[in-house]
Amino acid sequence: MAKQILGTSVKRREDPKLLRGEAEFVADINLPNMLHAAILHSTEAHALIKGIDTSAAEKMPGVVKVITGADTSSILPLPVIMNPGGAEAKFPPHPYGLPGAQTVLATDKVRYVGDFVAVVVAETREQAYDALAGIKIEYEPLPVVVDAEEAVKDTAPQLHDAVPGNLNQYASYGDKEATDKAIAAAEVVVNKRIRIPRVMANSSETRGTIGDYNPETEEYTLWTNTQIPHGNRFLLSQLVMGIPYNKLRVIVPYTGGSFGSKGYLYQETAIMLFLAKQLERPVKWIDTRQGLARTTVHCHDHIHYVTIAGSKDGEIAALKCTNYANLGAYPATNGPGAPTSLTGRSITGSYAIPNPFYEVYCAFTNTVQTGPLRGAGRAEAHFTMERMVDMFAAEIGMDPAEVRRKNMVPPDRFPYDNGLGWTYDTGNYEVALDKALDAIDYKNISSRSAEAKARGKRLGVGIGSYTAIAGVGPCSVMASKIGLNGSTWGSAHVRVHPTGDVSIMMGTQPHGQGHETTFAQIAAQALGVDMEQIEILHSDTKGAIFAQGSYGSRSFSVEGATVHKACEKINDKARKLAAYMFQVPEENVVVEDGNFYPQGSPDNAKTLKDLALALWYAWDLPPDIEPGLEVIVFFDPPDFNYPFGTHIALVEVDEGTGEVELIRYVAVNDFGNVGNPMVVDGQTHGNIHLGISEALYESTIYDADGQLLSDDYTTYPIARASGLPNFELDRTVTPTPHNPLGAKGAGDVSNPPVAPAVVNAVCNALSDLGVRHLDMPLTPEKVWRAMNSNN
Repeated sequence: MAKQILGTSVKRREDPKLLRGEAEFVADINLPNMLHAAILHSTEAHALIKGIDTSAAEKMPGVVKVITGADTSSILPLPVIMNPGGAEAKFPPHPYGLPGAQTVLATDKVRYVGDFVAVVVAETREQAYDALAGIKIEYEPLPVVVDAEEAVKDTAPQLHDAVPGNLNQYASYGDKEATDKAIAAAEVVVNKRIRIPRVMANSSETRGTIGDYNPETEEYTLWTNTQIPHGNRFLLSQLVMGIPYNKLRVIVPYTGGSFGSKGYLYQETAIMLFLAKQLERPVKWIDTRQGLARTTVHCHDHIHYVTIAGSKDGEIAALKCTNYANLGAYPATNGPGAPTSLTGRSITGSYAIPNPFYEVYCAFTNTVQTGPLRGAGRAEAHFTMERMVDMFAAEIGMDPAEVRRKNMVPPDRFPYDNGLGWTYDTGNYEVALDKALDAIDYKNISSRSAEAKARGKRLGVGIGSYTAIAGVGPCSVMASKIGLNGSTWGSAHVRVHPTGDVSIMMGTQPHGQGHETTFAQIAAQALGVDMEQIEILHSDTKGAIFAQGSYGSRSFSVEGATVHKACEKINDKARKLAAYMFQVPEENVVVEDGNFYPQGSPDNAKTLKDLALALWYAWDLPPDIEPGLEVIVFFDPPDFNYPFGTHIALVEVDEGTGEVELIRYVAVNDFGNVGNPMVVDGQTHGNIHLGISEALYESTIYDADGQLLSDDYTTYPIARASGLPNFELDRTVTPTPHNPLGAKGAGDVSNPPVAPAVVNAVCNALSDLGVRHLDMPLTPEKVWRAMNSNN
């Protein structure tokens, strides 16, 4: 029997270099004769640029070059690849007629605090940043709008001439007329306005980019910490800079986190390449922490007007949501996809709701762009759904756990069409709910309230259930239902060397997920070789097949499945040669743990190494077998996969201060078949931490003038490890039929239930005071005011 390595907790192969400080990030790369760049951000949220004077900066020590928007007219605006609204959507113009975003440097107008205005290049980073103070800009301020709901009103200031009313697009899913009728006929109707605050991705590493140009070969090299190196290569060469595709190489060093924020095409990639060619020297830019806050894509910023309706016995008949979604000043590369399809088609969560309807107004405002963060789109949908379930339960006097149980999609209805465009593959939602309830001892929690009260604490328990779309990959569905102008199939190049060692060029870009470990586990299991014999190659577009990158919880279930299929083809070819050698039919050759032998003769085996060497020599091959043991495989899954689960938070609220303490946190998830439980648990820990932080602390704050008030760690708090309990994890296993591993996504999908579980718990603790809902973040002041309000 083959030894089992896939599905076991193998320590991450990536960690020793990180722990020893040997991992090389963009900031660690120093090329000969390299220059350094600093970027000047707009200090105005909305203004005409009346003049730019760079003369003082040009004379400052070490300064080599200063450029403004007038110098970059040869660089085309950035493109947008996701447009669910189709032809009726409105975008800033792009010369090729596709959806456009911003120019790499502002020219006539700035539209948010942080807009790129000028670039200084100097001999050192310090000199470049010092010289920014020497650039003088004359602005003519214009009216500002920072709220999406206000932005689409007739009286709002206009950001783009090509986008009347600041409305990028309107989209809707479901049957509005049927939903309205169901609401009108319902016994119980609950309405609520829910605001999902804007947050940012505070990854440990800021953005960074190095551009280099070889005038002899006319080749460009770009080092940048992106999630999509092949995507950056294609978009930059074909749609932004007009570089021959084969003249641009993109390399991604180690990446210090992303959470989705580095899954875009940013302006500095084109700028550094442009400057490298002009100056014929490498040019390096490393962002600051304040720069990250002001220019790296933010997330959320939705206003949901929601109605849930049903019967007094707890059956939900209808759900209606109108969303005003803030896209920021420009659309991010794939920004419009999150509030439209990902939120709209996911709004029903884990429940069989016969009449759902969702509509969204995507608006431009004078703020940083928004786009996917962990749980993108789905997090907003599940927060709203789970809060409304709790408010519905309170309205009818039923336990919120029982309302969930009554309305969850039952096991016998899979595959399940949720009426909004998703077809859930497999699931047993009630089992996950029950495991979580049992783990938290839900039946006996109320008995602990008196003990907590005696200590000046209010005890609360909250549930967050979810079903999240994952495994981004079915290309036709991505195009038709999400509006992607691109592809999302998986790719893998597997080569077995004559030594028996294996090289795998994988199609996904790691930024902390452990791909080098889990992909090696897949190949080790399929090929029967030791993991030490397998190298995983990634992060460099030169010589590699086109690859899609990492996002949307797709790496293991799509790209990993592609590696598995490639290894199967390797085994098929090796089996064919073994059959020729043994002079037996192929079907009589047994493949087991890297050995190939005729049925009944395990002692007469050829190893994978033996067969790889024979294929390399090619001395005696049948006419239908080519030399070498190497395959390139693509995999386009037939549909998405849908992980699910239930999380439960137990909190204590201090009656004197309003401070929320998380006492326990239980999470039961179903990711289908899991490749490395330890890696998946680590992903889950990160998702829970992020969700708790969003629920209790995080909010990106703009004032009415568009000034960003939360642009560093002194003004933008995040949850500390010291404030978190031990996370209690469990899993159920419901494989998906949509890939050969039976795996569902695990990267970001366990984030959506976290914030609602925490907020539900706090609202539960305050329910006897008449508190129905509190918008995130639940700061001590906000909670204290709610406890001491007369409302």
